[in-house]
Amino acid sequence: MQFQRSGDGVGMAKYAAPSLFQPHRARQAIRDAHAGKIQPLMGMYFGLSCPPLARFTAPMGFDAAWIDWEHSSCNVETMTQMVHETMFMSGGRTIPFVRVPGHDHAAIGYALDAGASLVIPQVETVEQCKHVLSAAKFGTNQNGTRSAPPFRLIPGLTDGLVDPKRDLHQNLNDQAAIMIQIETLAGIHNLDAILTECPDVDIVWIGTLDARVSMNMPANGGFGGSEPEWLEALKIYDETLKKHNKPRAGFAMGPPDIMKMLGAGNSFIMCAADVVQLLQLGSSLSLAREVFPAEKKGEAIADLPAGDKQISGGELNIINGMEKLATAATGAPV
Repeated sequence: MQFQRSGDGVGMAKYAAPSLFQPHRARQAIRDAHAGKIQPLMGMYFGLSCPPLARFTAPMGFDAAWIDWEHSSCNVETMTQMVHETMFMSGGRTIPFVRVPGHDHAAIGYALDAGASLVIPQVETVEQCKHVLSAAKFGTNQNGTRSAPPFRLIPGLTDGLVDPKRDLHQNLNDQAAIMIQIETLAGIHNLDAILTECPDVDIVWIGTLDARVSMNMPANGGFGGSEPEWLEALKIYDETLKKHNKPRAGFAMGPPDIMKMLGAGNSFIMCAADVVQLLQLGSSLSLAREVFPAEKKGEAIADLPAGDKQISGGELNIINGMEKLATAATGAPV
């Protein structure tokens, strides 16, 4: 098995800050991908809050790792560990992005303090977007309300400056990227106003799964649909991004033709996911069932005692001392 890193073998390390404790210059990486100076960022999605998994995949050469804090049992410590596993075990080749749980000011600060870029879910209004941008930025010049962490970066060791002409916090404002997710029809209709009043948004992702559910349509696994209302919503979304020349992101997995269709025009492409890869274990099991049917390997060995068994009326009752397990014909515990 071979893993293809970026053409130069460096990946996102060329956008790394002077210290891996700081966020990458992810904002610039996205702009360069949008302009065609580099390939789209190829990302790995972590739906499981599992630091060893982040460590295992870090050397594989993904440009980005999406750590899902919104839809997992992740806590602050686990999120921080997964960010650091991604940063350090990839040698800076992979940019960690954290999808925070909602728009909480503290959660945004935790993710940025860990060294990650941000994914902000469920952005629907200008006010919501201004709130999250404020939480992510330092200083009133950018309407920032982010608190400066006093000991996350050690003076003289990990607080090196990308641009020596500006101070640390001015630099940090331009390093971590902010991706917003538009996941409702209202968000799609408000996107023009959001991007007009919130230029610090770096990239936009349409959450097709949530959007379709919110529009009372079949989820279709997030793969969209052909309903006129849905197609009209996508048209508005596409036209708005073109109007503002704003980079876009999304999933693109599957066979090459499907991948190309889903990822067309994206500057950030989620091309792999832990949960998707694990689902393939079912195929491995099915194949093994076919390859190895029940067949005699030798002479029968006497059965061991197993208690009384009665099968009747679609139920299997196994009586063993004081315990009784009744299982319906569907396999669900009664």
